[in-house]
Parts: sequence; structure tokens; C-alpha cells
Amino acid sequence: MHPILPPLLARAPAVPAPANDVSAGTARRGPDVAAPAPVADAASLRVAVVVASLGRPELITQMQELMARQCQPPERLLFSVTGPQDLPSPPPEDQRIGIVTGPKGLCAQRNTALEQLGSDYDVIVFYDDDFIPAPDSLARIREFFASHPDVAGATGHVIADGINTPGIDFAKAQQLLQSHGATHKCAPNCIVTDLAGLYGCNMAYRTAAIGTQRFDERLRLYAWQEDIDFAASLRPRGRIVKTFAFCGVHQGVKHGRTPGLRLGYSQVINPSYLVRKGTMPLGFALRLILGNLVANHVKILRPEPWVDRRGRAWGNWIGLFDLVRGRLTPERIETL
Repeated sequence: MHPILPPLLARAPAVPAPANDVSAGTARRGPDVAAPAPVADAASLRVAVVVASLGRPELITQMQELMARQCQPPERLLFSVTGPQDLPSPPPEDQRIGIVTGPKGLCAQRNTALEQLGSDYDVIVFYDDDFIPAPDSLARIREFFASHPDVAGATGHVIADGINTPGIDFAKAQQLLQSHGATHKCAPNCIVTDLAGLYGCNMAYRTAAIGTQRFDERLRLYAWQEDIDFAASLRPRGRIVKTFAFCGVHQGVKHGRTPGLRLGYSQVINPSYLVRKGTMPLGFALRLILGNLVANHVKILRPEPWVDRRGRAWGNWIGLFDLVRGRLTPERIETL
């Protein structure tokens, strides 16, 4: 047996491959457990939006403006930051806006927000700080969850994603949204497919399905693949799905992201850890690991200007060394 496989095989779950807008795939329909009762009126659904942000105050201002433009704004817009340095000056002020401060890391910051929100809202939407939702997104989210009481979580349609490109500026993103709106005046309020995981830049969950479940804080900092892990943990409580009912553009802003070395380590260790945990299938994890290994090493001589391929490749090797020794320690990226 290959030396890399034993730690992965220790608890490889027999579940379908995760998927999101980046790595598409479907999951077999699982049992609907404790599905919430139908809601007759979409307008009665109370929606909270959570935005975790670190060192990008200009994007907090941008998100505040985007939420104000929603045809049905959220009942609560909650920014989760690590301190005043993450906020614009002056900080956002509105009766619907809240700011919570806590430990650094995407999972930790989202958990801080969840603790603050409790069960006061029906649906919790997680947006990346560089996601630009269409102006009717929250209205459509309300309609979608009211129409599909068996759904625990959903990811919308990402019209364009700048994560694997130099990024998409605000003006271009607005243009893309306007063009999409002009050609798709009536988005179908339907389920496209069941998934095993959602795309973290743009995902919404029924609060009753979340319950006391929290993001795994062993996935530190950027917390690569935390969206797959969290969604998979909620699949026994309802359907995890993709829909075209709501949409937006992911800018993929480059500053403030995890350095190449740390991300490269996470590209190996995080999928391996999730296989051991039982929230990611072995086959999908291997495709992720091998795909990134190949991409980082093939492109190292002519890297994209916005990608630290050398750092990622070195991080991959540190991760492989830990993996062979059976050290599935995603939190180690904080010391690299």
C-alpha cells in the first residue's frame, strides 16, 4: 500500500463526493431528518447575514452598501472581526448592523457570530466579504427556504468567480450582475441538485438545522474546505442543495488571503483530516490533493502573478511529510 494512504484510510467514509460551484458534483438524496415545518409566508422569515473579515475594512464598507441596496434587507447584518483594525473608520452604524470581535480564523469568526445570533433568526446567510450578491438575493433566499422546508442548506449561483483569476473589480461585477438580471428576469425557485457540500462564499442555512453545530476550529486561518465540512455535518438534518434562485459574483480579492506556504500545507492536510473525521470521501480528497500537487509543481516555473506557486509547492511537501507520519494537524499552519 502507498505510504500516504494509511492515515487517510483509517476512517474513510462511504459517502458521495462533496461538491460546490468550483468542483461540481452531486450527492445522493439522504434521509430528511427533523425537517422544519413549512413556512407559509416568505416575508415572515427573519434573515441574518454573517460576514467574517480580516484586514479588509474597505470590503466591510462595500458589503454594508450592498446590503442596504437589497430589495429586502436582512433583519441583521453581523460583521465578525478580530479587532478595530479590521473595521473602516468610522465603523458601520445602523440599527440592523452588529459587530462582534473574537479569535482570528474563518471558522472561529463564524462561530463567534453564530453564538451572538442564537436562534433569533430563521435563516443565516454566510457571505465572503468579497462576494457581491444580486440586489434581490435575500428576497429570493426567503422565497426559496419558504418553498423548500426539507432543505437545511443551499448555495446559490455564482455568475463569475475571481478566485482562480486576477480577481473581478467592483465595476465589472456590477456589470455582470446587470447583464445576468437582464437575461434571467425570473430565476427558477427550484433545487438544481443535491450536494454533499456548499460553496462558502455564498451559502445559506436554516437556523433550526444548524442548532448547536459549529464550524471546526481546528481548520485555522483561511480554513480551506471548511464549507464542505460544515455542510456535510448537517446533511442528516435536511437536504444540502444547489439552486439558481439567488446569485452573485465572487470577486476573489487577493490581499488578506493565506500565504502560499500555509495554503499549500492546507491543500494536503485539510482534506486528509476531513477524511479521518468522516466529512469528506477518500476519492474526492485524493483528487483535491493530487490536483493541487500537480498544478503547483507544473506552474512553478511560470506562475500566475497572483499565485505563490513556489510557496504552495513547499507547503504541499511539508503536508505530505506530516501525512506520511500520520500527523493530521491542520492547526499547524499557524506556526509555518
